[in-house]
Amino acid sequence: MSVLTIRTLPDPVLRSKTSQVAETRFGSTGLQRLIDSMHETMDAVSGVGLAAPQVGIGQAIFVFHLDERRGHVINPVLEAWGDPVQDTREGCLSVPELYFTPARTQYAKVSGLDVNGQDVEYEGEGLFARMLQHEVDHLDGYLFVDRLEDEQFRRARRAMASADFAETTRRVNAERAADTSSIFRAGSAFGSAAGTGHL
Repeated sequence: MSVLTIRTLPDPVLRSKTSQVAETRFGSTGLQRLIDSMHETMDAVSGVGLAAPQVGIGQAIFVFHLDERRGHVINPVLEAWGDPVQDTREGCLSVPELYFTPARTQYAKVSGLDVNGQDVEYEGEGLFARMLQHEVDHLDGYLFVDRLEDEQFRRARRAMASADFAETTRRVNAERAADTSSIFRAGSAFGSAAGTGHL
């Protein structure tokens, strides 16, 4: 296992729709190693979810650890229902230090496969449902800022176009790179992310 580099805007992999994982890959050592490394990376940056495009992999895979539930889903299919709510701030490891409240439905379920090709299903409400929707969005080439509307949308676009955001992204990437070196040297972990759990 290893801690992988997290891609940040404007990396084009974050805007690309992923490919389905081929049936021949299930049960392989390579696929298991990728999922283990994604979990290790997510844990290292105190995330609650991590999608494969965020580590430069154009495959339909995400991992998560939230509400004492930990797992991964390959080739997920999302179902979401209930009234859209804007009650929780979201952040994203690929959009450093920006937080907004996109509308998400109250309930969601994801069905897919595990590393061995067995059926898995995860369902939840509130933050868990928000996480599922956020991670599946990544696999379709969307970021949480793409779900914003009106003034939040305008604020996000202004923020991402600013010199401050570019500098923040450079700083965060440098800190992550330095912390990755520390992990390999001493087995330490990244510092806790400020604010809301990162998805």
